Amino acid sequence: MSKTLVIVESPTKAKSIGKFLGRNFSVKSSMGHIRDLPKSQLGVDVEQDFQPKYITIRGKGETLKELKESAKKADKVLLAADPDREGEAIAWHLSTYLELKDSENCRIEFNEITKPAIQAAVKKPRPIDMDRVNAQQARRVLDRLVGYKLSPLLWKKVKKGLSAGRVQSVAVRLICDRETEIEQFVPEEYWSLTGDFDTGTQALTAKLFKIGTEKASIPDQEAMDRILAGLKGLDYLVDSISKKDKKRNPSPPFTTSSLQQEAYRKLGFTARKTMQLAQQLYEGLDVGEEGAVGLITYIRTDSTRLSETAQQDARDLIKNKYGDRFVPETIRQYEAKGKIQNAHEAIRPTSVYRTPELVKAFLKPPQYKLYKLIWERFVASQMSGALLEVTTVDIHAGEYVFRASGTVIQFPGFMQVYIEGKDDDTKEDDDIIPQVTEGQTLQLEKLTPKQHFTQPLPRYSEATLVKTLEEKGIGRPSTYAPIIDTILARGYVVRQEKQFTPTELGKIVVDLLKEYFPKIIDVEFTAGMEQELDLVEEGSIAWKQVIGEFYHPFQKTLEYAEEQIGHIEIEDEESDEVCEKCGRKMVYKMGRFGKFLACPGFPECRNAKPILKEIGVKCPECGGEIIERKGKKGRTFFGCSNYPACQYVSWDKPTGEVCPQCGTLMVEKAGRNKEKTVVCPKCK
Repeated sequence: MSKTLVIVESPTKAKSIGKFLGRNFSVKSSMGHIRDLPKSQLGVDVEQDFQPKYITIRGKGETLKELKESAKKADKVLLAADPDREGEAIAWHLSTYLELKDSENCRIEFNEITKPAIQAAVKKPRPIDMDRVNAQQARRVLDRLVGYKLSPLLWKKVKKGLSAGRVQSVAVRLICDRETEIEQFVPEEYWSLTGDFDTGTQALTAKLFKIGTEKASIPDQEAMDRILAGLKGLDYLVDSISKKDKKRNPSPPFTTSSLQQEAYRKLGFTARKTMQLAQQLYEGLDVGEEGAVGLITYIRTDSTRLSETAQQDARDLIKNKYGDRFVPETIRQYEAKGKIQNAHEAIRPTSVYRTPELVKAFLKPPQYKLYKLIWERFVASQMSGALLEVTTVDIHAGEYVFRASGTVIQFPGFMQVYIEGKDDDTKEDDDIIPQVTEGQTLQLEKLTPKQHFTQPLPRYSEATLVKTLEEKGIGRPSTYAPIIDTILARGYVVRQEKQFTPTELGKIVVDLLKEYFPKIIDVEFTAGMEQELDLVEEGSIAWKQVIGEFYHPFQKTLEYAEEQIGHIEIEDEESDEVCEKCGRKMVYKMGRFGKFLACPGFPECRNAKPILKEIGVKCPECGGEIIERKGKKGRTFFGCSNYPACQYVSWDKPTGEVCPQCGTLMVEKAGRNKEKTVVCPKCK
């Protein structure tokens, strides 16, 4: 009886796949990559046309021995690594180690770990795609040349432990450039004017929209005073009422990047946590009687394409669960943005009938939350659009026009299931406009002038950084999580209030790279390199040609920088705090979770402590000062300065007010639209 050996990357994947194949198949795991460039040296022979020097990864001896023995006993070997460039490279390394023939049909791939997909895949083996392998080799060698040539320069000229990378350095630059914009931003004053009117039934709030035929522009208080004077004694008449129907269509199903962004917005998950959880859902989890099964399709994709079967199943479920009206007349298709690998599908449930409620009991809470997000986004993407009625009321007072807008949902459509999150605080006009008639005179209750100042663009959050990297074509979505981890670990940026702020070290490194290695840190150049890697995958250009065109100018620049750059001293900022152990003035240092105080006498004196940020509120338990603190994972909380003697702690910021009902200290709570309200943590 013939025996086929199937090799995948992970034991979990092997377990899930093994149950779908018969006794004539043996499924083994390679435990990821089996060969890589050595860590202790460059591992690329630049004199021999950039030939990589691959070595077996330490600790893989027993695994490789088992795979080789199993391959000898098998009549056929199928390599089932992930369906992307990295997976193709893993398969190539395995085929080389197992001495399989180059022309052998040994490679299979699938986008979901389900019985039909696996059984179909083993019937369609193909040779290894060397163009895809070479695209991955080109990326690996490029990153190694930049990292192993540039990082030692930073060690020598700035400080030990630093690193530079082809993509990570551009990410740091984006954060630094945004910080420069914020620092150089000059706020401009402007005012707004709203009026509250009595309609006879309920209040109507409208904003000054026009003065004469021009849009209202109120630059300062003097202009506001003139407007208020001009409005005195005027009648307010409803001049026009317009109602327009508006259709809103659903967002497409998730790609890798959009999943990372939305999981951050809605669930607060970092890119790394999202990808870890998604990998678990993809590789397979035990869901009761079904056993181990992949719950979602492949997670590294930039395609929004969906299979016809998945779309039809979604339409059937929508019809049965929500009704005929929620099913669009034609199947929804989504246009691809830019160049994508359309062989993949979007990220979706492997079965839409496996609803979040059905699998909840078998999943850990974070797994359930992410699965629910993916399921709802997919189902909503196949639903009818929402029908909205937008009402606009113009109120005239002489030459002044006040406008009120409101939106009423006439038919929820996809919004019944899912609404995409936002990165900003923009509010939609969802107020309900009270019933008024044209020509009606309204009674003015009050006018509210308000001063504002223009604001700079906000600092990058994890979601907006991922979005920008993708839009600019920097790196691949699957690399964003490790990039963010690296720039945080190196101390180039810190995460404060869920936003990235560059450190002094990050600014110095970016300025240095801008001056001596402008191409390495240039957004367009880095994006262009990604396009060249795509051409390698298509077979349009040789991968070693791409490396050569990059490396030779880079090497000359490196030699010049080595000669020109002197040692850069990073001076620590001195504080007013005196070290209680040795009497020196303590200095500010930057750690993983932001600034802290340290003694400059290190290593003789190792005293260090957090910066205590008082919020001006007394502790309700002991009368000490409540201070802002950081937890182990960087999350802000509030505790008593007398800790550990006093154990008072709150995740929400205390206001100093006391609840009139129970006497508990009130706290600030952020609502769904990020507006803060004051609540009692006990009464709520």
